[in-house]
Amino acid sequence: MNKNKKVFEGVVIGNKMDKTVVVQISHLVKHPVVKKYITVKKKYKAHDEKNECMIGDKVLIRETRPISKEKSWVVSKVLESQAS
Repeated sequence: MNKNKKVFEGVVIGNKMDKTVVVQISHLVKHPVVKKYITVKKKYKAHDEKNECMIGDKVLIRETRPISKEKSWVVSKVLESQAS
């Protein structure tokens, strides 16, 4: 079923495209020389079929087949909504 599919939790930072949101994932990585923890941020374009995600929402994205040139992720669940 969902064999070996990556799942990330992130924050929506852009929703201006149709059926697409930009999700930022951040995690801590220890620097190999300085030995301090650094926050590494990465952006993913994810498919949002119903255009329901707003900027600031916490979402769960999962890996899927390529939908377009840069889009291989789909929003599976909205964890926290920033309803105004």
